[in-house]
Amino acid sequence: MTPNNILRIALDGMGSDEYPFPELQGATQATTEFGCQILITGDRALLEPALSQLNNRNTGNLIRIVHAPDRVEMAASPAFSSRSKAHNTIACGIQLLRDGKVDAFVSAGNTGAILANGLFILGRLQNARRPALTVLLPIPTGSCVFLDVGANSDCKPEYLQQFAVMGTVYAQTVLGIRSPRVALLSNGEEQSKGNQLVKDAHAILIQNTELNFIGNIEAKEMLSGAAYVVVTDGFTGNVALKTTEATAGMVKEMLRHAMRSTLRATLGGSLAKTAIRSTLRPLDPNEHGGAPLLGLNGVVIVAHGRSNAHGIRSAIGAARKAIRQNMLPKMQARITKQLGTRENPNE
Repeated sequence: MTPNNILRIALDGMGSDEYPFPELQGATQATTEFGCQILITGDRALLEPALSQLNNRNTGNLIRIVHAPDRVEMAASPAFSSRSKAHNTIACGIQLLRDGKVDAFVSAGNTGAILANGLFILGRLQNARRPALTVLLPIPTGSCVFLDVGANSDCKPEYLQQFAVMGTVYAQTVLGIRSPRVALLSNGEEQSKGNQLVKDAHAILIQNTELNFIGNIEAKEMLSGAAYVVVTDGFTGNVALKTTEATAGMVKEMLRHAMRSTLRATLGGSLAKTAIRSTLRPLDPNEHGGAPLLGLNGVVIVAHGRSNAHGIRSAIGAARKAIRQNMLPKMQARITKQLGTRENPNE
């Protein structure tokens, strides 16, 4: 952080589906609420006129544009685009983080490109085997840390142990849970259930006395709050996350349709609208604050591609909280203590 303790956040100004206004409006909200400085990476010719349209004079010098003319499209190959578009908004923001010019990087852009640039420019935490994309899922008692949800389709048991360690630190520092229950996502609670990856990971995790490991849980138990940290491989996690998001959207549409079906339902829906909106709010991706890429040597937050201004503001808030709670050094210390030195540093 800067000497006057003003947090500096690099924000990909051309990442979301509706860029640049969600980013610019979200940055304005964040500077007003958090008092942090936002360095927005993107095409200056596009961003400066758009920023002037907002006509917000309260931000002072807290919002700056850092010229980065290239954008990695959502459907683009992360590795190819990162090489062919060296001045892309993601690479520029992560370079600012590597060079110590900002304290964190936030993007609603191509997740693969964020991961690829993060690995190439920042690298991993010492002794970390793989970074993991992490989300907070709403549960009755608060939130559940769920990882990996897309960074590693193929995993080894040792990776899942590292995810459990990182998820524990995140739950402790960001959610304030002293000893979070850790579980493996499986197709049954019994130790004998699951594929070979789950069985082998279970055998490793049950020996780690530093973790509050409770064993396997099924998806229904994950959403009921059986554990505060749920670990799986990136393929399974991504499918589970997308299914959860789709189910939440379906329920929302079903409620909307039901409330409009009859006059009585419409009147009842009007009376219950506030309660329904409050109940569904935790399921909105814009409320989650983005998904941290844990395991990288820097605070990197991935927001949803469909983020609105509030979603961008929430992602910046998640980065701010991780910095304030010293998440990165705590995670590095825990990885070193519990996992030790890798035999093959290039693994």
